[in-house]
Amino acid sequence: MTNSDVQLSHIDSKGRLQMVDVSEKQVSTREARAEAWVKLSKGTLERIEEHAIAKGNVYEAARLAGIMAAKRTWELIPLCHPLRLSAIEVDFVPDLDNRQIHIRSLVKTTDRTGVEMEAMVAVTHAALTIYDMCKAIDRDITISEARLTFKSGGRSGTYQRDP
Repeated sequence: MTNSDVQLSHIDSKGRLQMVDVSEKQVSTREARAEAWVKLSKGTLERIEEHAIAKGNVYEAARLAGIMAAKRTWELIPLCHPLRLSAIEVDFVPDLDNRQIHIRSLVKTTDRTGVEMEAMVAVTHAALTIYDMCKAIDRDITISEARLTFKSGGRSGTYQRDP
């Protein structure tokens, strides 16, 4: 089966957008993980690590932004279902040698649909918050490679991105 053979579930037979009916799906434990990178100047990254950014603790502000955004994914992405999220984690791994921050998220639920979008929204909003908190001293910040790395649960089973 090729991508062109796949029927898009958000489009009905007349080409109109629709919210997918998940009422017949089984409730199951679902988990998704995503990641993104923020590249910035060495000086900016050092200031983040030293807690010397004027707006405050960059990691904690970005963590909170990621968590809050994941909880509101259904309001941000058209046709996403509101979900009862049971866990959201957002973590940061600074890499001084490569002048970047690796952002990772983990989102869990027990529901009828997956949490891939919630995991993606968490890392992208965390990245945007890092940008916002540091833009006054570094306009060359780049956000890159936001992607799903893992998902489990539901009819389609487990997906693991190749390392």
